[in-house]
Amino acid sequence: MRDVVDDTAFRGALGRFASGVTVVSTVVDGVDHAMTASAFTSVSMNPPQVLVCAHKVSRFHDAVLESGVWGVSVLAEAAQEASAWFAWRGRPLDGQIERFAHHRGDTGVMLLDDGLAWLECRTAAVHDGGDHSILVGDVLAARVHEFEDTPLLYYRSHYGTIMRSDASEKTYRQGER
Repeated sequence: MRDVVDDTAFRGALGRFASGVTVVSTVVDGVDHAMTASAFTSVSMNPPQVLVCAHKVSRFHDAVLESGVWGVSVLAEAAQEASAWFAWRGRPLDGQIERFAHHRGDTGVMLLDDGLAWLECRTAAVHDGGDHSILVGDVLAARVHEFEDTPLLYYRSHYGTIMRSDASEKTYRQGER
């Protein structure tokens, strides 16, 4: 038997996990669908796979299941407005991407120009995740913005960016600290 978890405490605990911000997109019958997602991570290096979680009642969810391909724009700090826009549920689909500079990937998905990196994926598996579906994607293409290095971060419902430290995980493994 599972203990009942306090909803407020659960949300509060999750809010204390800082994450990067992505916009995930797909296209069905010429109509773009996109959503802001911080529930995104790498799965495997070989084969290259990532995952994203999509709310089952969202328009994006049904569209990405139908299309089978999706793009991920890993957002730079400059894309804060785009992040907020694509997080807004119920925004009009018509013209929704026109307000942000973007380009099309080889699969036809929309990728935001204000990104640090871009991935194009084909859905490899879909897993039940309660009120979300966990979409695992085979990465078909990966590109990075060589001259931009200011990530957009999300923490406790607020946007932020990083302050770099000289230390890294390698510093501690090499005993340099």
